Amino acid sequence: MDWLSDTWAAYQSTLGFAAVNAVLALSTYAVLSAGVLSFASVSYAAFGGFLGAQVMLHAGIGPLLALPAAILAGGVLSFLVALIFLRLEGHWMALASLALVLITRVVVLNAPALTGGVNGLSIPVELPIGVLILLLLLLMLIFQRLAVSWYGIAARAVREDPAVAASLGMSPRRVQMIAFLISGAVGGAGGVLLAVMLQFLSPDTYFVNIAFTMIASVVLGGSYHWAGAVAGAAVFTALPVIAQAVVPAMQDVANGVALLLIMIFLPRGLIDPRAWRRRRAARRRNA
Repeated sequence: MDWLSDTWAAYQSTLGFAAVNAVLALSTYAVLSAGVLSFASVSYAAFGGFLGAQVMLHAGIGPLLALPAAILAGGVLSFLVALIFLRLEGHWMALASLALVLITRVVVLNAPALTGGVNGLSIPVELPIGVLILLLLLLMLIFQRLAVSWYGIAARAVREDPAVAASLGMSPRRVQMIAFLISGAVGGAGGVLLAVMLQFLSPDTYFVNIAFTMIASVVLGGSYHWAGAVAGAAVFTALPVIAQAVVPAMQDVANGVALLLIMIFLPRGLIDPRAWRRRRAARRRNA
């Protein structure tokens, strides 16, 4: 049993970061599922993370009690962002969201009272890995319910063709506004959970690197199902750790090769509902 305890001690932080990355990836998936490519989840995470950290530090409460404040902060910011961004189309929205990430870093640097500025912010608070996993499972259940609700059906229709969705009586702007709100709330939650995992926040915590992680997790896992974001985050988090253990001298090469193989042989990601439907149809025909 010693090897089991040693393995758990060695990899429990990896499991924790995989869960947090999954929450952040679900924030990105929320808007992508409605046909919007946006990096603004980073800003929601920053807003929720720093606000949640301040609440924990000054009110002396735990992460679970600070979580609602972070969710609300992310939701409010996403509503304000959606009012502006939904006036844009296509690549202009993606570029605007990327600019928002850069603006967020400038704000973090110049608001030391809230963020600690260049010195960062220390957060001596812990959250058990089991609680973190339970929060992720609860979020997965919520996304599953959303997927089969009227909103999930409308979001898929808007993503495929907004004009056709509008002709069927759906409002693409309303659906995308809801997607922004969901993304903001989930992003705010992910931001405060990341703060608790790192126990330190700096201007570089919520920056372009985490935006890349979010997008890569959704694309690698599969952008056509919420489970793809979770699977992609798990792979994207575990891959460097496995490569470090197996081929430490060629870690970066191994990471790149593995990602390329996934993109070549699974272009729609690890989770592909369309492929599942085709296999079921093929089995029925054979039967």
